[in-house]
Amino acid sequence: MLRPSNTDTIRVGDKKFAISVPASRIQKEVERVAAEISRDYSGREPLFLVVLNGAFVFAADLLRAVTLESQVSFVKLSSYNGADSEGKVRQLIGLGEDVRGRELIVVEDIVDTGLTMTRLLETLKAHEPASVDICTLLLKPGKLQTDLKIRYRAMEIPDDFVVGYGLDYDGRGRNLRDIYSIINE
Repeated sequence: MLRPSNTDTIRVGDKKFAISVPASRIQKEVERVAAEISRDYSGREPLFLVVLNGAFVFAADLLRAVTLESQVSFVKLSSYNGADSEGKVRQLIGLGEDVRGRELIVVEDIVDTGLTMTRLLETLKAHEPASVDICTLLLKPGKLQTDLKIRYRAMEIPDDFVVGYGLDYDGRGRNLRDIYSIINE
């Protein structure tokens, strides 16, 4: 049962979580990243490529704070099953836009191992975009297994399993305003 976001701990499915990043900090960091993108892409019209499902909340807030003309499209890749990474990436929904010659900004909820992002970048490269930048809400630098250039990151976090603000545990918890870390009981 989920409790309102003003509590310190919640239960999502069979797991207990404690607040780790309050909504106020999330919004501050999202606005900072949006300002960086707006500055760096001034006078240009990037295509934001949002990775579903987890990045939809971050993308909505980010795109409302970006102050330049842009377009948005969506892809869905997954490597998680419950709270564990399966170690292999499944492409679930492919690219629906012609990205040849376009400047792309991939919007992701979380980069931990980097395997999902590496697979997506390989797929995008075959479509010949002009450039690709990565924008992630959360980065787990201690878990990264690939050499990714992540130009825009809102926050770095420890290697904890998290829910809230679009991130889920077995499809639950995405609607929480804060981000919660799992409590290992």
